[in-house]
Amino acid sequence: MSDSMKEVIEALDPVTQSILPPDISIGTLVPLKTVLELRDNLSLGSAYITRAPNKVTNDVLNVARSLAGDDAANNLPHLRRCVKPGDLPPHLKAQFMNEGNGRSVHAGKSNFLYIILGVKDEMPYGELVRGLATIDDIRDDIFVAEVPIPLLAPTSQVQANMWSQQFWQTVYRKSNPLGPHPSTISRTESTVSRDASIWMTLAHQIAKKSQKAGFGEPIGAVVIKRTIPGGKHEKKTITNKAVSVTSNGEGTGVTDDVENVEAADMAPDDGMNDNKQMDDCKSETLTQDISAYKEEAKETTQIVAIAADARWHQQEKTGRTGNPMAHAALRAISMVAQKLVRAEQRPQNEPQIMEFEAFQDKPLLNDEQIVFNADHPCPDGYLCHELELYLTHEPCTMCAMAILHSRMGRIVFRHRMPLTGGMTSEDRGYDACSGSTVCEGSPCGGGKGLGLHWRKELNWTLLGWEWEADSTEALPVDAHLHA
Repeated sequence: MSDSMKEVIEALDPVTQSILPPDISIGTLVPLKTVLELRDNLSLGSAYITRAPNKVTNDVLNVARSLAGDDAANNLPHLRRCVKPGDLPPHLKAQFMNEGNGRSVHAGKSNFLYIILGVKDEMPYGELVRGLATIDDIRDDIFVAEVPIPLLAPTSQVQANMWSQQFWQTVYRKSNPLGPHPSTISRTESTVSRDASIWMTLAHQIAKKSQKAGFGEPIGAVVIKRTIPGGKHEKKTITNKAVSVTSNGEGTGVTDDVENVEAADMAPDDGMNDNKQMDDCKSETLTQDISAYKEEAKETTQIVAIAADARWHQQEKTGRTGNPMAHAALRAISMVAQKLVRAEQRPQNEPQIMEFEAFQDKPLLNDEQIVFNADHPCPDGYLCHELELYLTHEPCTMCAMAILHSRMGRIVFRHRMPLTGGMTSEDRGYDACSGSTVCEGSPCGGGKGLGLHWRKELNWTLLGWEWEADSTEALPVDAHLHA
C-alpha cells in the first residue's frame, strides 16, 4: 500500500475504518462518454426559413413559437436566428435573389432579415403560411424556404466557420457543447480518484457477502458525502467570540453571538493596518479563529450508506428475476432517506409484520447495520443531493432514473452491463451475452445506449466514470441481469 493511500485511510471516518478490508484494490477512472459525444459530428436536418423587414421580426418569431412551442423554437442555440442577406452562404444568396422580390431584398440598403422558423418536422407548412399571412408587411409576398441545417453544435471554431459557409450562420461557444466541460471533468476526477479505490473496495466486499449469504447477486453500492472547504455551500461557523473585520482589515469589535463567517472574510489585509491596530485581545482572538479554521479546513469524506443486492431475500430464485425493489442502488438510496427521517426525530410507528417485504431497505448484513447506525453527516439537504455513488455494476434503467431523481452528484461503477445498463451511451451490441442460453439462438439487446448520467433534456445531470482495476476479483453476473 502506498504512503498516499495510507494517508487517505488515516483521514477516513471511524465507521469506514471499522469495515474496511486490509487490502485496497487500486483502479483507474475512465470518464463516461455522453450520448452526443458518440453521435456523428454532423447530423443534418431541414428547417423552414422566411424573410421579413426588421420591424416585424418579433411577429414572425411569435408565429413560429405558436406552432412549435417555446422549447422547440429555442432548441437550435448554435444557429443565428436572424441573418442579414449579405451574410448568407453564397449558394443560398444566389438562390434566394431570384425568388420573389429577392433582388430588392438583397439591395445595399435593404432592411430585410432571413429568419429561421424552426425544424421542418415540428411545424405544419400550411399553418405556418397562414400564420405569416396575418403579418401586414409580408402578407403580399410570403417567402418560405427549406434549408439543411446542422442539428448539433459545432465542436470547434473551425467547424463553425465551415458550417457557416455550407449551411447557415453557426456559432461556436467556448464550452463543451456535447456534455460537461472538460475542465469540470478533470478537476472533479482529480478529487474523486484519491479515494475511489476505497469505496469501490467496500462495494466489492459487501457484494460478495450478500452473495455468500444468499440474499442477492454479487452487486454492491456505497454512498458517500464529500465536503470540500471553500465550496459554494461551505461556511465556517465560529462559536464563542468572533471578530468582525471590515474590508480594509480593521477590527470593529467582538460579538458574543454565533456568526457564520466566510473563509475569505476572516483574514485581514496586513498592508492596511499601519495606522489602526486592533487591541491585543481582538487580535489574539482573530488569530486563534483563523488558525483553527485553517487546521479544520480540509477535505473530508464520510460514508453515508452501504447496501448489497437483496433481490433473492424472501423470494425463491428458480425461474424468477428477483425483487426489483431490492436492487443495491435502490436500497442504498432508501437507507439515506431513512437517515434523514431519523435526523428529523419523527415519531416512529411500530414495524408491521409482513410475510413479504417488497422494499428490502433495512440492513441485512453487519456492514450495512454499522453504517446505517451512524448519523447522516449532512441531514438538512435534499435526499442524495451532490452525494457520490459507487457501484460494482452499471445500474439498470430503473435504478438509473432513481439515482437521477434523488439528485446524486457523481457515479462510479466497475462492470458495464451492455444489454441492461442505463448509464453508458455506447450502442448496445447484439452479441453482448456471449452465447448465453437465455437467448436461445436469437439476437438480444441492441439499440442505443441511454447515457442517463448526462442528458440535457432531463432536469438533473451527474458526472460518471467507469472504474478499471485488473487486480480485483471479478463479480460476473448474467449479461441479461438488471443490476
